[in-house]
Amino acid sequence: MISGSIVALVTPMHPDSLEVDWDALARLVDWHIVEGTSSIVAVGTTGESATLSVTEHSAVIRFVVEQAANRIPIIAGTGANSTREAIELTQGAKEAGADACLLVTPYYNKPTQEGLYQHHKTVAEAVAIDQILYNVPGRTACDMLPETVLRLSSIANIVGIKEATGDLQRVQQILSQCPSDFALYSGDDHSARELMLLGGHGDISVTANVAPAMMARLCAAALAGDAELAGQIDQVLQPVHDAMFVESNPIPVKWAVSELGLMSGAIRLPLTPLAAEYEESVRAALKSAELV
Repeated sequence: MISGSIVALVTPMHPDSLEVDWDALARLVDWHIVEGTSSIVAVGTTGESATLSVTEHSAVIRFVVEQAANRIPIIAGTGANSTREAIELTQGAKEAGADACLLVTPYYNKPTQEGLYQHHKTVAEAVAIDQILYNVPGRTACDMLPETVLRLSSIANIVGIKEATGDLQRVQQILSQCPSDFALYSGDDHSARELMLLGGHGDISVTANVAPAMMARLCAAALAGDAELAGQIDQVLQPVHDAMFVESNPIPVKWAVSELGLMSGAIRLPLTPLAAEYEESVRAALKSAELV
């Protein structure tokens, strides 16, 4: 089981052409491995999956897999609101050598719970690779209920869920109902510590893009049941968690990673660069955690 601090990695781009900056991407992968990140999600929401073409999407996954060179597991973001497209992306990730795939619930078209079950079941049966469900109703307008998660957990290669509601009561329900080897990851940095202390298995994190070593220590402490140490680290990081969402993700985090000097802050439309009015508050949050 993949566990610990799992970074939802940004996709660096050149400031003029907005093409993928492969050199910066290589540096980011190496940096996360050195800093103690447990796993990388390539081309998730934070990686701007919505603005990459299918060709680019698959190329970034393949590049991250090759750059990691089996040093840590790579999870490929392959969700789509079309079941056929999700199968295509998931098959491409398998062929690229990804260790698992992360599939967001189909967005915009608002399927029923039965539709969600059939969608994920169909992708799982079509591609023999470990698959992690991803529930983030605040972005998708689609909420996968715990009852549906339980049904899907019986499918052999559906191995976990990234639950981004921040609802700890729901977390407890999923943990109590699903098999013990079904992984539960936080998709909400603010409540990730509590989720892991309740028995969850890790955090698929935005904050880890700028604080990989601290997030690795926080997750290790929480997974070991050390609530005091996890709480101390989390308290330092709370301003950073807040700052990463002053505008829509990944706008603030791309600016923040550029502030660390690791890449440019370039971002594709319809997303726009961080508004000037927020720059000082994001910079202050980074300084408060001694990240810059």
